[in-house]
This record gives sequence, C-alpha cells and structure tokens, in this order.
Amino acid sequence: MALAVMLTLVGPVADNPGNLAMVRHVPDGLPAGRPVVVALHGCTQTASAYGTGSGWIELADRLRFTVLLPEQRAANNISRCFNWFERGDTTRGQGEAESIAQMMRQTVADTGADPSRVYVTGLSAGGAMTAVMLATYPDLFAGGGVVAGIAYRCAASMIDAFSCMYPGRNLSPSALGDAVRSATSYTGPWPTVSVWQGSADFTVAPSNATELVEQWTNVHGIPATPTRRDTVAGHPHAVYESGGRVAVETYSITGMGHGQPVDPGTGATQCGHAGAYVLDVNICAAWYMGAAWHLAG
Repeated sequence: MALAVMLTLVGPVADNPGNLAMVRHVPDGLPAGRPVVVALHGCTQTASAYGTGSGWIELADRLRFTVLLPEQRAANNISRCFNWFERGDTTRGQGEAESIAQMMRQTVADTGADPSRVYVTGLSAGGAMTAVMLATYPDLFAGGGVVAGIAYRCAASMIDAFSCMYPGRNLSPSALGDAVRSATSYTGPWPTVSVWQGSADFTVAPSNATELVEQWTNVHGIPATPTRRDTVAGHPHAVYESGGRVAVETYSITGMGHGQPVDPGTGATQCGHAGAYVLDVNICAAWYMGAAWHLAG
C-alpha cells in the first residue's frame, strides 16, 4: 500500500495552541473500541517517516489499532524538534502538549476508540515529549514508551536541554517525582512507562534512562531497584513491579547509538524499516511495547 494512502493529514483540531500538524493512520474497517497509539517523531524527522520506520504503521494494520502522529512544524522549531524544554509547551493546557492532547481526544472521538487504551511513545525529542505527555496528561494515557528521551522537567530552556541530553543531569528521585506530581492534580493510577536506551548513545546519554526510572518509580511509589532482570533478544531488560504488575521497565540496547530500535522482517516479533535514526539492532521496540500494552487483545 502506498504511503500516501496509509496516512491521512487531518485538519486543525480545536484551537491547536502548539501549531502542530495532525497525521494519523486508521486501518480499513477498524471497529470501534480499539486502542490508539500516539507516536512522536524525533528531530529532523517527519510523522510519516517515523511512523513507517519505527514499525508502528505496519503493527497498526497487523494488530488493528489507530496510530496518531502529531507533526512538528519548522516554524515552531527549525530542526522540527518538539519543544520538550519550553515551559509554554510542557504545561498542561498550553502549547504543544495541549495540541497533542486535543488531537488524541479528537482521534478517540472520530474512531470510537477505547479511551482507556491510549498510549504515547516517541524517539529523542519525541521521547522527551512522551515524558511530558505522561506527566501533564496522566489521565489520558494508560502507558508510554520513551526511546532515547529525557525525564520531565529536566530542562526549562534550550541551554538546559543540551546539558540534559549530554552529559545529563543527576536529580534526586524525589525531585523528579515531585515534578510529575506538581504537573497536575491527578493522583493515579499512573501510566506504565517503558524506557528504551542505546548503551552507545552519544546524543542522549544513557544516564537519562536512569533519571526516567527514578522519576517514574518515585511517582509509582516503588523502589528504583528492579524486581527482576532478564535479557530480551540478547539485550538487558529490567522490570519494576507495583502490586504484581509491571509499572516501569527498561531495555538497554547494547552497542546501539542514537535512534529507534527496529528489526525488519516478517517474523512474529519483527517490525520497522532502518533509516536515519531508525536502527536495525534485531529488536523492534514498537512490537515489545505493543505486546506489553496488549494491543492485539
């Protein structure tokens, strides 16, 4: 199927204070009551390139769910990065965060999706914006997947952003958790969080994965010590449980640089297409997130 047929550019939603474009893919004949995945691209990427490269589009057709792909405009950021470091775009009810929330609500209404089965994920700046959405709209998302991203409120300016990315900042777990708790009046249940990070990423330091774990285990009220460790497709995987369920998990992709992990092919757990910042490392992050989120169920 041609990409132009697969993806639809949707008109403006509500007042769109962040001036984002709205792109989405709804599989033909999709029944009501299915999930929605919000997928946020990285810097220099387009919504369509990220949706296709990451594997989310093919998984949507295979597992039957909608993919919403908010797209940054060069007028907002010359590198097409989501502005995850600007207070006006990372506060509930404002800027880019509010635009993404509006698009999500509209997509649920348009498709008759199950509002309790909405998830958000993204790469790099999109990963950092995923953390923003989980913090500022925890009532809208059941879970999220942060790929090479940054903890919420690590930065409050572009200068801060670069130091957060590399070498990274070391904030206390309580300060990280307080940043999320102070973002809304919400008291739970909190979204689950899957953190993906390349061990050889020199754009977003691997220490940022530790900050995300400390932030979200603190929010969930659980220790930042794994309940269990194992390997998945040869890569270290750690799980942090709350009440017998996975609240936070991490995948450390050995030897991977800065990008989205994919595993092109037709196998049951394979997905994605390698390209710029989309790296064939024999594990498709989208598939494992989708499995954790029971998107096929």
